[in-house]
Amino acid sequence: MSALIMSSARVDYIAPWWTYWLHNFPHINLRFQPTDNAFEPEDHNYQQSLIFLGCVAAAGLGLNLLCLAIYLSCLCCCRKDDEEEDSKKPNSCCVTWSAVTAGLISCVAVGVGFYGNSETNDGVYQLTYSLYNANHTLGGVDSLVAGTMGSMESGMQQHLARLDEILATRGDYVQTLRFMQTMVDNVVKQLLGIPDWEEAKVDLAAVADQTAHVEYYRWLTYLLLLILDLAICLLACLGLAKQSRWLLTTMMVFGVLTLVLSWASLGADLATAVGTSDFCVAPDKYLMSRTRDIVSADIVHYYLYCNQTRTNPFQQSLTIFQRSLTTMQIQIQGLLQFAVPLFPTAERDLLGIQNVLNSSEASLHQLTALLDCRGLNKEYLDALVGVCYDGVEGLLYLCVFSTLAACAFCVMLCAIPRAWRQIACRERDYDDIDEEDPFNPRASSRRIASQNAASHPNMHSFCSYTSSMGGSQASLQPPAPGPAINNAPVADYLNQTALFGGNPRYENVPLIGRGSPPPSYSPSMRATYLSMTEEQSRHFGHDFQV
Repeated sequence: MSALIMSSARVDYIAPWWTYWLHNFPHINLRFQPTDNAFEPEDHNYQQSLIFLGCVAAAGLGLNLLCLAIYLSCLCCCRKDDEEEDSKKPNSCCVTWSAVTAGLISCVAVGVGFYGNSETNDGVYQLTYSLYNANHTLGGVDSLVAGTMGSMESGMQQHLARLDEILATRGDYVQTLRFMQTMVDNVVKQLLGIPDWEEAKVDLAAVADQTAHVEYYRWLTYLLLLILDLAICLLACLGLAKQSRWLLTTMMVFGVLTLVLSWASLGADLATAVGTSDFCVAPDKYLMSRTRDIVSADIVHYYLYCNQTRTNPFQQSLTIFQRSLTTMQIQIQGLLQFAVPLFPTAERDLLGIQNVLNSSEASLHQLTALLDCRGLNKEYLDALVGVCYDGVEGLLYLCVFSTLAACAFCVMLCAIPRAWRQIACRERDYDDIDEEDPFNPRASSRRIASQNAASHPNMHSFCSYTSSMGGSQASLQPPAPGPAINNAPVADYLNQTALFGGNPRYENVPLIGRGSPPPSYSPSMRATYLSMTEEQSRHFGHDFQV
């Protein structure tokens, strides 16, 4: 029956399944010996079991870097055959798909990381909020107890001492004052039975402040890491699009740094998640062991479980307190009614005692409300839900983010060297194609420059010849024959004609070797054109067929 009551009392908190899954992780110390998975942060072996999880992540980082080093060494040392270098399309597709895969994985990782970071922050915020409220409740209890005890011990003692002098001639009144002094001592004794939380030397407000401080920097660090991952991914894609080797090299360096940070965050998040899950599986056991030397187990059990079938452990003290105040109020009313007419000077002290009793009664009602289990138990359950649900869930998402980020940057670090090498090969092949591409401006300029250098002597003759031309073909006079002109090949003449064909100054140069007349055709112009063609044929020593 008691087990059924206990189970029904904790229906508000049920540890989530992922805490049990993490709780069952192997706990091994640094000497490779299994340890107990119970949450004991003060135990040296338990601390080593959490550090071991971080060492596992460090080992994964070392293995990852070793594989990348081997891959890059093979890529740099091994040379492709000429046949493989000619087939660049499959490699280009491989690099493209690798970049796309790395970008997609990185975007998914950043999204998961933002969600996990927010969930963890929400869980820690709920924990700190509950700690502040619990500290306010416990502080209120201590303040009420201390204030009531002070007023009873100082205020009541002063008033009773003066009344003892004033009413010294009446033995019955003095006996009433002695009885009231006994009631005051009884109230103080009952108040001393309420535990002083300051003796626990645990300031929940200080713990909440420290937790919030650490959480702020943790949240900010992960936010910067998420932004860094996204920026590196975007800049790497920009470097691939613009084929910038220096940008790809820079992103490769930052990618290695981010890979190290991803594995480090994975180890820290995994260790924190496992340790928190160990606490979430059995939080009551740990708290009862920590408060064993401060308060009794019945009090801790009452506030942790808040079983309404169990009476408040302070109920007896509060009841005696209430009855003592009621008895003293009755005695003061009697003295005000019968003693004041005989001893008018006693009225002031009697009214002072009545005010102390009224304020003590108000403190009693507040103390009864604060000592009820429902307030503290609600804060306790809210803190557990914040830590074990939102907090641990957020840590799991951050672990997924670190894993995806490590995979994304591994793919990116494998794709960047291939892209860098393809960019270098493409530039070399572009220089080779320049000499054969008739539509490449660089190749055309090189060919024209070489042709001009080969036919430089004829250039002067042809230019001097063409400079003597008039505005029409009828005024053209052939220059005097010379050895440089007679020996000039027709190919050089055609090249020179092609060179200066775009200049309006040489629009009237006849089209050698073509039988078609100019666009503006007329019979007289055709006769002139034919006569000039025959003269030029005799001049160059060639027979051109019209």
